[in-house]
Amino acid sequence: MNKTLHKIYVGLFLFVGISVTILLAIYGFEYYTTSLEERFFNPSHDLLKPSGALGHGLGIVGTLMMIVGVGVYMIRKRYRKFFNIGYLKHWLEFHIFLCSVGPVLVLYHTAFKFGGIVSVSFWSMVLVVLSGVVGRFIYLQIPRTIQGHEISISDLNSIKDKLAIKVRSVMSEDSSTLLEFERVSSADRYKSFRLITAVGFFVRDFFDIKRVMRLLKMRIKLLGIGKLERDELLKAAKSEIIIARRIALLRTSQKLFHWWHIFHLPFAIAMFVIMVIHVAVTIIFGYKWIF
Repeated sequence: MNKTLHKIYVGLFLFVGISVTILLAIYGFEYYTTSLEERFFNPSHDLLKPSGALGHGLGIVGTLMMIVGVGVYMIRKRYRKFFNIGYLKHWLEFHIFLCSVGPVLVLYHTAFKFGGIVSVSFWSMVLVVLSGVVGRFIYLQIPRTIQGHEISISDLNSIKDKLAIKVRSVMSEDSSTLLEFERVSSADRYKSFRLITAVGFFVRDFFDIKRVMRLLKMRIKLLGIGKLERDELLKAAKSEIIIARRIALLRTSQKLFHWWHIFHLPFAIAMFVIMVIHVAVTIIFGYKWIF
């Protein structure tokens, strides 16, 4: 999948997810904002209530999306014979789409009415989704091949050294700019990183890197280098800075990802177990949707 096709792939997921959320909100706004006591008299009650034709359908579709989203990603990730079917990061994006839109549909299925054991499943689902957002951020901090396999520190250092040659060969005579660049592209600058101050650290780091990259861009431009070569140098410089961060934070990210799994998995299991119980009870009591 080339870059253009990948952008369309991700963009389609975003478009569908946002559109479904907004359209359902607009369509059912009057019903969902009506008090629980008065909903019975609302014209949309028979359609949008949890056991209604649309409300029940949203629950079924949302549940299936989550089951498929988790199932296909786990199969692709764990079974070797499926390793060559697409890139893992693309399957992860598919997993995120299904497991983001699915809970939205389940939310509309509940008609924003939570109670009993189902509320435990719902809030477990909310925690799974929120922790999934955090997990995605941590996952991105761990460098991987295009197939999704982790890259070792030695491989990262080798890549960084190759990138360093490109930038330093051009900026060797501009010692002040080169010194600034070496500062932001050094893994040593992350020794002061602490989890408790991570947000502030990354905000300062972001603006510091932006400043140095602007300086570097200006200096390279003054050298009269062609646009194509200039873009390649800036891309190499940015890649070197990113790799330096990942080298420095690799072990921290791996530990965080490990602890994230420990937090994420129990809530996911609780959500699915209660979901199965809820579906079984629903069928036993004769709520069979449109069948």
